[in-house]
Amino acid sequence: MKNKFACTIVSFLLFVGMQVAAQNAVTDWSKNATKKWFNKKEWLNGAQLKPHPSINKKEFARQYHLNKLYWDKAFTFLKQHNLDSLPKGKYPIDGDNVTASVTEDPTKDFENTGWESHRKFIDVQCIISGEEKMGVYPITESVVIKEYDDKKDVANYTTPGKFYIAGPGMFFIFFPSDAHRPNITPGGNKLVKKIVIKVRAAG
Repeated sequence: MKNKFACTIVSFLLFVGMQVAAQNAVTDWSKNATKKWFNKKEWLNGAQLKPHPSINKKEFARQYHLNKLYWDKAFTFLKQHNLDSLPKGKYPIDGDNVTASVTEDPTKDFENTGWESHRKFIDVQCIISGEEKMGVYPITESVVIKEYDDKKDVANYTTPGKFYIAGPGMFFIFFPSDAHRPNITPGGNKLVKKIVIKVRAAG
């Protein structure tokens, strides 16, 4: 009985040690190591998509290695589906941990969009067809204008932001530390088809 109990304790301690080591392995990555991992793009699981240069590579490495199963399922979904013909709607990928939503709507004038961030989920926003402008900026340098709503998983901000044009096959990743402002017209409010995958954020 004592031996069985001791084995259980040892197994538990090994498990905890592995979790801590995994977190530290990501946290302690150098800038070069993070860049090398990101640029290999093995994490894409073969999906033929283009990550936007604005993606926070270190935070992505951390989130990916803490929740690898979720991210692998997200990118596998993107690889295995013909996004051009994928109907509008919502798609469960891993329960409520990873979900996808396909929309096809006109872009909006700047004043009809807003800055937001999420705490529970990370947004992977990928343009399928059309073109839209997206903004991103650290929430630490933004001013909260609407406090975080736990039910909606959203807070709103005012911030100068940095803006980029996104075209077909390009995707952004917005982490809880990112205020983001999507759906902005680059001119003309033309139709844009996009897919947004929400991946549950690690702590």
